[in-house]
Amino acid sequence: MQSQTIRQPNGEYVYTLGAGHPPIARVECGKSFVIETIDAFEGRLRSNHDLYTARCPGPPRANPQTGPIYVEGAEPGDTLVVHIEAIEPAEDFAVTALIPHFGGLTGTHLTATLNAPLPEVTRILPIRDGRLRFNDLIEMPLAPFLGTIGTAPELESISSLVPGPWGGNMDCVETSAGNAVWLPVLNRGGLLFCGDAHARQGDGEVTGVAAEMSARVTLRVELKKGLKISWPRVESDTHLMAIGSARPLEDAARIAYRELIGWLVEDYAFDALEAYELLGLAGEMRVGNMVDPSYSMVAKLHKRYLGQRGSASTNRPSLEEDII
Repeated sequence: MQSQTIRQPNGEYVYTLGAGHPPIARVECGKSFVIETIDAFEGRLRSNHDLYTARCPGPPRANPQTGPIYVEGAEPGDTLVVHIEAIEPAEDFAVTALIPHFGGLTGTHLTATLNAPLPEVTRILPIRDGRLRFNDLIEMPLAPFLGTIGTAPELESISSLVPGPWGGNMDCVETSAGNAVWLPVLNRGGLLFCGDAHARQGDGEVTGVAAEMSARVTLRVELKKGLKISWPRVESDTHLMAIGSARPLEDAARIAYRELIGWLVEDYAFDALEAYELLGLAGEMRVGNMVDPSYSMVAKLHKRYLGQRGSASTNRPSLEEDII
């Protein structure tokens, strides 16, 4: 049976995550479906001569979202688990850019300086044979993921550029095919939004722009009824991960590690301080973004340290077994 395909009606993408948008589709748990997303510039930059300030006039047009999608049976207080089955480029190129007053190494509207903005640049990145071409000398493998995935916040409509407890524009490479993203359900139906697919991205998205691409994304959702989480989580074959978003960056890291400790306590019978100590020895951390209105950090723990689910700590492997 062919999977349900969801696309934004009339190409009228949305730029906020909120319950005020009418659902564009309804999906059932356990059934795969395909979402068509457009790149972060709504397809307006298609050559090296197309500059953001000319093609994407204010108010800022970035991060168009496909959604919201209503998940049957989802109720506030549940957790929506989004299994990302595939992310495929919809076109044969991605695009990156330098945008005035945006990025990690330039003055911005939030980090105001007297310096002139960096020169504006657009770079088209051809995609072929599973690789991304930067220039005549440099190619790199595709590593696609969803820059933005989230549920509608409870009370507000939030810009699709902003990450938070609902998910949103986290720009974490961990939201990739094969992984499951856990999101809080804050409204009936969950109201899932997706967009901002990236062909690949360096840690921190330092320029503010990754390899932006339109995509066909295959998802499958499930519900954890009555499980209330405070921040997004990600699970892969190898790791448990939690994402925190805030400014300054160290507060995002604190949120992520605290959420991960809570997960270890809830599902794996750890004592909170025991989990804290373990993360001090085996925790991993990655910068999602250091450029958005809130920054995002990902805290990780390899599953080799979990032992049997709910078991006593004596059944978990020692760190000595994994020293390289």
